[in-house]
Amino acid sequence: MMDYPAARAVALVVQTGSFEKAATALNVTPSAVSQRVKQLEERLGAVLIERGTPCTATEKGEWLCRHMENVGMLERELTEHLPGLVDTAGPQHRVTLNIATNADSLGTWFLGAIAPFTRESGYLLSIVIDDQDHTADWLQRGRVVAAVTSLEKPVPGCRVTALGALRYQATASPDFVQRHFAAGVTPEAIAQAPALTFNQKDGLQREWIRRALGRSVVHPTHWLPSTQGFVDACLAGMGWGLNPVHLVRAHLEARRLVDLVPGAYLDVPLFWQVSRLAADRIPGLTRGVVRTARRALLQQG
Repeated sequence: MMDYPAARAVALVVQTGSFEKAATALNVTPSAVSQRVKQLEERLGAVLIERGTPCTATEKGEWLCRHMENVGMLERELTEHLPGLVDTAGPQHRVTLNIATNADSLGTWFLGAIAPFTRESGYLLSIVIDDQDHTADWLQRGRVVAAVTSLEKPVPGCRVTALGALRYQATASPDFVQRHFAAGVTPEAIAQAPALTFNQKDGLQREWIRRALGRSVVHPTHWLPSTQGFVDACLAGMGWGLNPVHLVRAHLEARRLVDLVPGAYLDVPLFWQVSRLAADRIPGLTRGVVRTARRALLQQG
């Protein structure tokens, strides 16, 4: 028989980051939470929580947390039909859903897609940010219930829906272009001009160079893990970067930014993948994501 009080304690420690905050949420003492977690770890013969600041889940702890996430959705569904099951005198547990998306979607259209769901459903959301080529890994590891991803092939146990393509333009300030591309955007010039790169997983700049110039070029780069920071750095003349067209359109029209190679867009197809266990219980989330994406993203074909 599953020890659900102990499992809920593990999930809340991971969610809040500490035993003290989990104890407050459960209306018990930190010692009681610690005891529940320790007893469950001893029973399973595995460490579930990495103690630290904040506390985080181990791989086995993550699986337990996702199970509790699914249990929470089942309980919500049940109490909608049988409200008398709710203990109004006890602490009320709100379910937090873990979702992964790429930073550029979050910085452009994704918040508008999920906000109505949070208002209407009462669910809380925990958003994980990763490169669109890697968000599916979070689904495969069972650490999220849904993800915006560039992976078209369904992750095992998931449903997939095409959203459209997020279009990027390579932009820089007029001053930067004058300094580095006075003779044109050539492989030789790109090899000397500082670019902007989100992190080590970000391959957009390399892919744009390959498509626009017909060959790969090694180039210097600033590392800047911020969608809006990319735009601001381009405006400040730090470097050139691939920016979502939504964020740079007004700057291009006002000539604060320049399109490095007019018409050389990079379109990144995006997909919504959601766990089958969760899909039928949170259809409003999928409807909101798909509806907003298909308005905001480029629809091809």
